[in-house]
Amino acid sequence: RRFWGWLNAVFNKVDYERIQAVGPDRAASEWLLRCGALVRYQGFQKWQQDYNGLPTGPLGKYKIEAINATDSCIMYRGFDYLDGLEHVTEIKLQKCIYIQDECLQRLSETKNLQKSLLQLQIISCGNVTDKGIIALHKLTNLEYLYLSDLPGIREKETTVHVLQRALPNLELELDLE
Repeated sequence: RRFWGWLNAVFNKVDYERIQAVGPDRAASEWLLRCGALVRYQGFQKWQQDYNGLPTGPLGKYKIEAINATDSCIMYRGFDYLDGLEHVTEIKLQKCIYIQDECLQRLSETKNLQKSLLQLQIISCGNVTDKGIIALHKLTNLEYLYLSDLPGIREKETTVHVLQRALPNLELELDLE
């Protein structure tokens, strides 16, 4: 078990030279696919899941529009890859064992995501608490937030109230016990 944690940390190590060399979208695609997530590019319907099948072509041609991190090993350490992404409108975090409050805080403080992110789903991420959900209030253009199976949410009414006050146009869908 410790070996897999170490390996996942290696997968999440940010290579800043790579970001410079190939651009933020390509570098983030490589990181996300390496960690088991899927990406969808602007203008495409199909999800990219095969690292070896990453599209080639002119740098900057493929812009990440959506991220599906279901069952992936993405962790805080790799979140610097998100900084340069300007076109991400939706993110799904489902069964991500390394996603915790600090990750959601980092997500909500990412300037480009504050502008572009419209839909966010957080499902079955056991390390997320009210603190992480409340931190999402900085995603000022967020239109839809789905929260499900988050045992760390203890103050559901308070958390919902804080989010709704901060983001009055947010459609909030809850499946929390």
